[in-house]
Amino acid sequence: MSINLINTLSQPLRTAAKFVNHQEQPSGLSSTRFIQDTSTCLLPKATFARSKADLAENTFLELTESCLVYFVPALLGENLARKFFSQKLNPEEKKLVAHSAEKLLKQNNSLNKQVIPVKAAIALSALFIPLTEFTLNYFKNLMTLKVFKKGNFNNVVNLDNNKEDKSVQEKVKNSAFKNIKRAAAVFVTALSLGILIAKKGENSKTLQNISEAILAPGTKFFSKNEKAKNFFNKYFSLDFASENGKLVLSKGQLTSSVIIGGAGYFGASKDRGKQNFLETLFRFPLVGFYMITGSDLFENGFKKLLRKKGKCKETINEKLEVIPFDKLEGLAKNLAEKNKTSIEAEFKKLVKQKILIFGVPFLFSIGVMGFFVAGVSNLFTKYRFNKDKKTQNAAQTFLRQKNISPAFKQFIGI
Repeated sequence: MSINLINTLSQPLRTAAKFVNHQEQPSGLSSTRFIQDTSTCLLPKATFARSKADLAENTFLELTESCLVYFVPALLGENLARKFFSQKLNPEEKKLVAHSAEKLLKQNNSLNKQVIPVKAAIALSALFIPLTEFTLNYFKNLMTLKVFKKGNFNNVVNLDNNKEDKSVQEKVKNSAFKNIKRAAAVFVTALSLGILIAKKGENSKTLQNISEAILAPGTKFFSKNEKAKNFFNKYFSLDFASENGKLVLSKGQLTSSVIIGGAGYFGASKDRGKQNFLETLFRFPLVGFYMITGSDLFENGFKKLLRKKGKCKETINEKLEVIPFDKLEGLAKNLAEKNKTSIEAEFKKLVKQKILIFGVPFLFSIGVMGFFVAGVSNLFTKYRFNKDKKTQNAAQTFLRQKNISPAFKQFIGI
């Protein structure tokens, strides 16, 4: 953005414009996106925190998950795996590593035999991200056990204040260690396979096929069905995306993080009791779907609505692409010439359009997917707990009245 033009805006508009402009900066290691997205997710959960332990858990999860998304992909993919696995490639081949596997396979380039296995090895190393996501909830459980001495979810979120059962705590601890070790073993296996593919893939048809399945599963298995091919390539490829020739997190890697991480969410919540599992069952599918594709659907739907209503026609084209901030000054000059108005007036109008296009999906994200889901989730958990307790109390009263034996009570769990 032009400094002179941005300074012509009123203070509130100027602040909003700078905020939106930050979102268009390279996102791989963007600290602004890290801060924004972490606060978007963490603020609602912190607002509705039910205890110090609950607040500590949510803070731990949101900070570590944001680190995985905004810092690890570029560090792991670009700075470590790409350098390690690309050592034997020549300069031309090294450049192709940042190209999408789907395009490389379409071109049937003679260099594919060298490049595709290397790309597959780099992609397999990225399994570190979803596997770490899988372990986070188990680490969270261990943290709560260590710091707050609580393993029962009802006690963690102040639904109840019963004395902690040592056997439950042992179960939570043992399950956490077991699953963390499992995730580590899977990663070592994936990394070993990646090393094998990088070394032997050039001369092995089997390893070439495995590489293609890892990088472009849609192309490999659904080549005759265009919709299925594009869907699986977008959401199930482990290949990195490319941004200015550098490797960054792809939609497929995000999907794997949500699916594999989800297994960790459900497993760790089940260890701590019924209410924790049911709360996860309510919240995670909504948030997971929104992370993978829901946000795109909402943003595209909103842009289509704006186009249909004749709004923001200068900043949204027919392909629903939004003009970047660094192009606004040139567009404002052209519009000022065409409309016989001032550049400042046209620039202000364009900035307002950009803020609207970004602001509504952002407010939906923090308001609905943040505050609403967190608040309703907590209310449902409390409602289920109180309902279960009433049912249990009624059953105990009935058994007392009927003089049922203690052994039978124990058998039915009352």
